[in-house]
Amino acid sequence: MNTLSLLPLEFWIIVVLLTAGTLFSIGSIRAGTGFPLATVLATIAVWYLVEIFYNDDYLTYMQSFPPAILSLAWRQVVVFLAILLPFTFIFHRLLNARHRRSRSFSWELIRNGVGDAHFQKNLAKLLQAAIAVYGILLIGAVFRYQENFVYFLLPYMGKHPGPWLTSGLSSGTDSLLALANYLHMMVGAIFGVIAALSKDPRTRRIAIICIILSWPLYLFDRTRGFILILTIPGILAWVFIGVRTGLVRKFAILLVFFLMVNAWFGFIIASRSSGDSVTNNFLQRNFTLEESINERHQGINMFEELSWIIKLTRSGRYSPETGANYFANLVNPIPRFLWPSKPTIGIDYALARGLGNKSKVGVFATLSNGLIGQGVVNFGLYTGPIFAGLLMSLWVCFLAHLDLTGRKIGHTALYGLGLITTFPLGRDITFINLYPIFFGYLICRYLNYREATKSIKIKVASYS
Repeated sequence: MNTLSLLPLEFWIIVVLLTAGTLFSIGSIRAGTGFPLATVLATIAVWYLVEIFYNDDYLTYMQSFPPAILSLAWRQVVVFLAILLPFTFIFHRLLNARHRRSRSFSWELIRNGVGDAHFQKNLAKLLQAAIAVYGILLIGAVFRYQENFVYFLLPYMGKHPGPWLTSGLSSGTDSLLALANYLHMMVGAIFGVIAALSKDPRTRRIAIICIILSWPLYLFDRTRGFILILTIPGILAWVFIGVRTGLVRKFAILLVFFLMVNAWFGFIIASRSSGDSVTNNFLQRNFTLEESINERHQGINMFEELSWIIKLTRSGRYSPETGANYFANLVNPIPRFLWPSKPTIGIDYALARGLGNKSKVGVFATLSNGLIGQGVVNFGLYTGPIFAGLLMSLWVCFLAHLDLTGRKIGHTALYGLGLITTFPLGRDITFINLYPIFFGYLICRYLNYREATKSIKIKVASYS
């Protein structure tokens, strides 16, 4: 049956809002909000609209949920977009008023290239800071992986040593390992951006060496979202800024990268299905391009999850707790040994979905609520989408701030990383996903403060 014929009026309202929002974002590129807003809109489209066509699941949804629930789910997406679009511009005028006369630095780079001497100098300073952080991570990895440390750097030589964090309960040093994991992704993404944008051969060579050392741990792991966060900022920076060629060729290069990433993700899915590791399958030459491309990607069914949340809430099997899920995500980095009763994330909802029982571990599995569904889980069926829309409006404004202040050390790299991080936020707004941005921003604040202090001292010395 043709899926389009099954879709209600609310779906087409969403399409209109997404189209209008995209046009607004194009017109707002120079103001700084354009690219971030377009990224959020694309995220909503992928997580909530693409699934029903990609896997042709909407007929299944109609059999699983009453029409009233599906209609309300679509209306919640409408409300989210209706809040996101105007409040993005309201918050931008209020929060970024100091930079109102500034223009998008990323757009300047796309138009004029990366030849600016000050920008190149900042890239070199950022590389030094990233290497310092990576050096600390290497020391930590020696203790974390011990005899498997060589596979931490070279997993394709024998076996994958495993992720930084193997437990999801944040007991003991798990929060520190989670921090190491996200700092690793942060510096890895920064290495990619520097390699793509640096004009200095020495800086670029060092960045490429760091990529060769820092990327394989994630490329040969099973978590596809981590791979995107790690690799896409550098790829996009190289395609749209580093390569000086026509738009058609840029998109052709981007298409090749997309096919490569899609094929590798298909191989990861096949490896997960077989129960074997990605490294073992790779070493056994089980990677075939045709089979990998044909693998279906699962887990983008956030509209289905939103419908489940509505169904469980209306039946009384699940009751939203005001802000509880957001709070649990906010305090998640605190080690459990410091706060034994720290709230857990998503267990109540997973129990309502019948995926576990309360025990010492808590639950066998948790589920992503989705960007909009998480708002509903926290604030109910009607206020939830509004709150989620406000949160993402603030996120767009923060990224716009990074773009408008792109001449500062590290802000352009963080901006690119933030754009890519937006996509996994479509599954859940989790503070742990924002680790790279949060700590990267703190590091950049320190570097820029030190640079400003040094400039003041030089000026004072010149007058004396």
